[in-house]
Amino acid sequence: MTDTDFHLVAEVSSESPAAVGSLLEQLVEGSVTATSDGFHVDGFMRGPDARELNRFLLSALRRVERRTRLRAEWTANGETHRFFDYVPKGSRPAPQGQPGV
Repeated sequence: MTDTDFHLVAEVSSESPAAVGSLLEQLVEGSVTATSDGFHVDGFMRGPDARELNRFLLSALRRVERRTRLRAEWTANGETHRFFDYVPKGSRPAPQGQPGV
């Protein structure tokens, strides 16, 4: 299976924002913006599928701080996959003009 570039839009909250923020900047190619609840992420990652990328990202973040939460949308090939932590919350066609479509 070949890897695909996924556009990631996510909200990350954590008990240790400094450690999680620096890791996000290393893992995600794009912008990581601090918010009142944690971080807003808008970037790209490459991997086999949305579920594996989501699992990889959340596992890496939880190695730094166990109480980290991830709400993510992964878009590639015209489809957006939504997750809350490790749990898939559904898929839908991606809006036209969005990166990853």
